[in-house]
Amino acid sequence: MKKSLLLTLLFIATTTFAQKQNATIFWDNLTKLCGQSFEGKIVKGGKEGDGFTGEKLVMHVMSCDKNEIRVPFHVGNNHSRTWVLTKDSKGLITLKHDHRKEDGSEDEVTQYGGTASNYGSETLQYFPADIFTQKLIGYAYSNVWWITLTKDAFSYNLEKIDTDRVFSVVFDLKKQVETPVKPWGTK
Repeated sequence: MKKSLLLTLLFIATTTFAQKQNATIFWDNLTKLCGQSFEGKIVKGGKEGDGFTGEKLVMHVMSCDKNEIRVPFHVGNNHSRTWVLTKDSKGLITLKHDHRKEDGSEDEVTQYGGTASNYGSETLQYFPADIFTQKLIGYAYSNVWWITLTKDAFSYNLEKIDTDRVFSVVFDLKKQVETPVKPWGTK
């Protein structure tokens, strides 16, 4: 095998391993928050009447397994939303939105989201809308969600690429708050 080909293969293997480590570190840092709740505020995209503005916003890192993290997002007295992060056998992270009705049954618009197209960074993961999402919500074909995670803050973000629509909520990780009631549909 030529030296240049061997070096190229070694570079690819090393780079892939390093990138995969980014997703692992992000995942591990999120699991360190398991059982904790934090209050957030809208920093971009909020407007009167949107169902979020003026409401108490709380994220609760409710459960953390080897390949699944569930984070209910409480909006005032609405406990319908849970962000579900899963990790596949390659280490790529998927974000899905589990929406429930008050009786616990699935909402008509639920389980949408996407899988990271790469391993991201230790503090940032992007999730472009997947095919399921595009079929479920036709206008969501250009949605991209991303989560940032630092020692001080967690942010949940949505941008509709072909519009000026951006929504961003930042949660203060320096100050835990009381955990709200369980999300709808949780036993």
